[in-house]
Parts: sequence; C-alpha cells; structure tokens
Amino acid sequence: MMDHRPGVLSPQGSRAPLGSTELSMPRDRVSIQKSNVCSRSYFVVVMVFVHVYIINVIALLLYVHYNNGPGDSSAVDGQASANPSFGNSGAQPLPLSVSPNPGQDAMHLPRLEGIKVGHVQKVALVPNKVHELKTLSLKPLLFEISGFLSDEECRLLIHLAKLKGLQESQVMIPEGGEELAEQLEISQEEIFNLLDHNQDGQLQLQEVLTRSRVRDGIWLTPENVREIYAGLKADPDGNGMLNVQEFKKLNANAFQQFLQQRGVEKSQLVRNSMHTWLYQGEGAHRVLRQLQQRVTRLTRLPPDIVENSEPLQVVRYQRGGHYHAHHDSGPVYPETVCYHTKLVANASTPFETSCRYITVLFYLNSVPGGGETTFPVADNRTYEELSLIQNDVDLLDTRKHCDKGNLRVKPNQGTALLWYNYLSDGKGWVGDLDEYSLHGGCVVTQGTKWVANNWINVDPDSRRQTRYQQLVSHLGGEETATEKLEKLYRGIHADHNQDLHTDQDLHQDLHTDQDLHQDLHTDQDLHQDLHTDQDLHQDLHTDQDLHQDL
Repeated sequence: MMDHRPGVLSPQGSRAPLGSTELSMPRDRVSIQKSNVCSRSYFVVVMVFVHVYIINVIALLLYVHYNNGPGDSSAVDGQASANPSFGNSGAQPLPLSVSPNPGQDAMHLPRLEGIKVGHVQKVALVPNKVHELKTLSLKPLLFEISGFLSDEECRLLIHLAKLKGLQESQVMIPEGGEELAEQLEISQEEIFNLLDHNQDGQLQLQEVLTRSRVRDGIWLTPENVREIYAGLKADPDGNGMLNVQEFKKLNANAFQQFLQQRGVEKSQLVRNSMHTWLYQGEGAHRVLRQLQQRVTRLTRLPPDIVENSEPLQVVRYQRGGHYHAHHDSGPVYPETVCYHTKLVANASTPFETSCRYITVLFYLNSVPGGGETTFPVADNRTYEELSLIQNDVDLLDTRKHCDKGNLRVKPNQGTALLWYNYLSDGKGWVGDLDEYSLHGGCVVTQGTKWVANNWINVDPDSRRQTRYQQLVSHLGGEETATEKLEKLYRGIHADHNQDLHTDQDLHQDLHTDQDLHQDLHTDQDLHQDLHTDQDLHQDLHTDQDLHQDL
C-alpha cells in the first residue's frame, strides 16, 4: 500500500518522510511560483520602458520637424531645388508666425542644430550643388560651409568693394567716457567697484585691461598699463595695483589720452583694416542679391529679417592687419536698445548695441600666411573674463597669442563661417549673449586677406522687432528699400566709425550700385570695342593689300 503522506522522492525514487533533512515539495512549489511572479513583473517594467522610449523618439522627431520648418525642399535662386531629397537641410525659411495671444512672443526663429563637433549636414543652397554644413563647435554654435561662394563671386565682391572705395575701419580714438558717466550719474567709487571684479579693494592689471579696452580704442597691454601708471604717477607704491584713492585721481579717458599723446601706430589699435559697405537691396548687383537669398536659405530665417539687416561689409587686411578678439554684439539688458530698432523703442538710453544675432563670414581669398579666425574659448568648460589674461598670455591679443586659442580657422577662398552670437531663450527667440562667441582676426603675416560679413540683426525684445518689421514695410513715400535701410542703419555705422555720415554720402551710395552695374557693362563694351579696333586695323591692312594689288 502506497504511503500518501507528503514528502519528497529520495534519490532512489522513494519519498522521504516528514522531518527529513531533504527540501520538501511544498517549498519547491512556492519557489517556482515566486519565480513566475518575478518574471512577469520584470516583463511589465521592460514593456513600460520600451513604450516610454518610443514616445520620446516620436516627440523628438516632431520637435525637429516643427523647429526646422515644414517641407523637404527649397527654392534656390528663384528656382526649385534640383536636389530636394535632403530633408530638413533644404527646408524653406519659415515665415513670421504671429501668435494669436498678444501676451506671447510674436515670432519664432528657427535655429540650426549642431548635434556634435564634426557633424556634417547636407544642404541645398544653389541649383545642382550640395553643400556640407560642418559643426566646428557647440559653444558658440559654429558651422563651416566650404565652397559657399565660387571663385568668380569672390573676385566680383572684391572688385565691387574697390569700385565703391574702402576706408579705414578705425580712424579716431573715441572719447566721452566722462560725459557718459555724468549722464549715468555714476561716481568714481562706483566705477571702481564695477572694475574691481574680485572685490578685494585693489585693481589688478587683469581687471584694468579687461574693462578698459574699448571697441575702437588703443589696445592696452600690461606694459602699457605699467607705463601709464608711471607717466601719470598713479601708482606711487609701485605694486602694480590701484586702490580707490589712487583711482579717483584718474579720469575716464586717462589711459587713452596718455597713449594718444605719446603717438599711436596702427598695430596698437584694436583693429587694423579697411572696409566698405555693399547694399544688397533692390537695384543691387545680381550676385549681391543672390548672396542675400543664399544666406536666407542657410539661416532658415524669415526673408524680411535678413533683408532688413545690415548691408554686406567687405574688409581688407593688408600685411600686419589684425582684429583683436571681440564680440560682434553686446549683452542686452532691460535698459538697452538695439541700433536697428531704437526708432520704435520709444525710450532714450545711453546703452545701445548692434544686436547681431547671427554672423556669416565669407573668405574671399586664401591667405598665404596668418589671417586665421580665432575663437579663443570655443567649447571651453567655463567662461571667466579675468581668466583670458593669465601671466604673460593674453588670449584676446591676436598679434601675439593667436596660437593659444582653442579653435582657429584658416582662410580658404569661398568658405563661409556661420555662428550665433546669442543663445536661445528656450521659447524660440533670442536669449542672452553667448560669451563663447568671442573671436578675432589673427595678424596677416603674408599677402592680403579679404573677407565679407553678413550680420543678421534681431532684437531680443520680440515685440520691438515686430514693430520694426512693420515700420520698414509701411514706410511710405518714394523711398526705396535701400534708402530706408541707409537711414535706419546710419546710427550703427556712425558709432563704429564707419561711412554714411552725411546726406551727400547717402545720396551717392544710393546710385553706387547702379553705377557699379553700369561699370560692369562698360567693361564688356570696352572689351567689345577693343575687338572692333582690331577688326578696323585688320581692314586697314586689307585696303593696303588691295591698293598694292592694283
């Protein structure tokens, strides 16, 4: 008779009695049951993570789609793209999207994605050609586009600049620091506290240098500061630092005035170059118009923002030419207005800046020696202004320490660089100044360097930008678009010691583009006349031959 008491099978197949040291069957069944429960829970958790991952991927794709704009092809120079298969890379510029809620931002600005350093995107900008957009850095967001301009286009831009006439980029040493301080009602003690970055009650050389270098002034070096201290007897103890009492003996222009009296060479200026402006509006040369349209497609910005920005600047750096490290635009505070929108700001303030959202730099020739564009702190972990000057190394000095910067780009004819001078505010508009966009032009050691700049002006205040766009579009009368822009940008160019100072200059500039266009036709006519003269000369010989035959 079989024993039905609970137990387990022995190695020989018999059941072990209760109390045996062998594991009982009920405990084995419970263990199997727990294992099944654990496996089921693990499967549920995995499935939840898979679904969340899929949802995130879909959300990312939707974000990229709506951020880059609808459509997979773009119009190129007034024609359909011959290569519409590059997805968002060839997307048309987004139109201004007006929010129905007046309390929200009125417009949205598309922004290129850098992905990672070295990433290459395919973009269709001109018919039957594909350009590569290569990410050079993420801080600032910087791209390189090889072959953006053809060799013929580069030579034409240089030719137009020469016909227009170039002038010194920096002529006068700006003054007016005392007047500005009086207007702002800032005392010497308050200025001292602003300069005293570490608040130790002493102005060190780094603090003086980083805060005393003005855009169009004399480039101060540590040696200059020590020389000024000695000449003005501002540092009686000779420790190389100023306390508040010593600082109060100096005026706002003391440094610049001292060096100016001693004599200033071009190599001592912040920049040493010559430049001119070429307007790209209606009536401009066909290549200038096409270049503006190409920049619009590259940036994917609304066309009217690009068209109402600054004209094309062409710059020539001869041997020894340079531009010390700087930002193309300045920080914007609540009391700051932009040059291009100050007409609609309805406010009077001494704080003005150019508000250059994007810089597009074109290399018009290859430089045999030097002339690189340096980004001293590109992709640095942190940005600290005082750290730019350490011991005897000044990262801002492009004549002495250009090789110490994090990133340098060699000038190659036809190549373009694009970078953002401002961060995004996270809502589709302009945010704070990107301090990592600090850049400069290394000294040219051989040959001549030709570059051109397209600056896209956008006011960080979207409402002001909207009013500005409406103002430009509704300006009545017989003024052309070129005349409107010349008047609106007269302030920014005058403040930077550039042209457009008088009404006569403005009137002359209006007709220059037409004259340039006519000059090009004249060259062709002269070339044709030359052939005609040769034909006449040949006919003369023919007549002589006939006379001899007779």
